[in-house]
Amino acid sequence: MSREGRRPDELRPLTIEHDYVEQADGSALISFGKTRVLCTASVDEGVPRWLAGSGRGWLTAEYGMLPASTGQRTRREASEGKQKGRTVEIQRLIGRALRVAYRMETLGERTVWLDCDVIQADGGTRTAAISGAWVALARACAAKSLPAPDDLVGAVSVGIVDGEPRLDLDYVEDSSAEVDMNVVMTGEGRLVEVQATAEGAPFTCAELDALVDLAAKGIAEIGALQRSAAAA
Repeated sequence: MSREGRRPDELRPLTIEHDYVEQADGSALISFGKTRVLCTASVDEGVPRWLAGSGRGWLTAEYGMLPASTGQRTRREASEGKQKGRTVEIQRLIGRALRVAYRMETLGERTVWLDCDVIQADGGTRTAAISGAWVALARACAAKSLPAPDDLVGAVSVGIVDGEPRLDLDYVEDSSAEVDMNVVMTGEGRLVEVQATAEGAPFTCAELDALVDLAAKGIAEIGALQRSAAAA
C-alpha cells in the first residue's frame, strides 16, 4: 500500500491559507494532501435563548461535504430534507472540540458560527475541519477585537495499517485500516477527544498509547502552522 513516499510518522503535505474568504470574520483553507476543507468563522450578536441574560457566549459548528468532493456526485443533504447521522456527529465534534479553546464568559453574549465545508475528501476531513476551524476562530477574534482563544486545538487521524502504526491516513489507508483513530489535543498536549475503532482486529493498550503518541507528534507539527496562520 503506497504512502506516496511518506514515512509512517510523516504528515501529508500541509498548508493553511488564512483569510481565504474576504467576507467572513475569519477563514482558512486547510489542506492535508488532497483533502481540502474551507473553514469560516462568523460572529453574531446574541446567544441561544437558554443562555440569554447569562453574560456568556456560545460557539457552534456546521459541517458539510460538497456534492463532488468525493469524486462521484452525491446529493446535497438539504435537498433530502435532513442531515445524515455522520454529518451531525462530526459537527458536534467540531463544536465541542473548539469550545475547549475558548472561555465562553469572555465572549460576552455573542455566538460564533464555525462553518466547515469539505471541498475535496481524501481521508481525515473531520480532523482537518477542527484544525482549520481553530485558525478561522483565531482570525475572527482578531478581526472583531475579541479575546484570543485560550489554547490551541488541533486534530489528526492515526491508525494501524498492515500491522504498522501510521500518521494522517488518506482514504486508501483509512478504508483498509485494522485500527482507525481520530485524536484531538490542545497545544499543551492535553487530550480533548479520542475516537478509536477496531475495524479489523482488536488492539492492545500499548498500541493505543503508541497511536496517541504518534498523534501528539503530528499535532505538534500542525500546531506550529496553525499559530503562524493565526498570527499572520
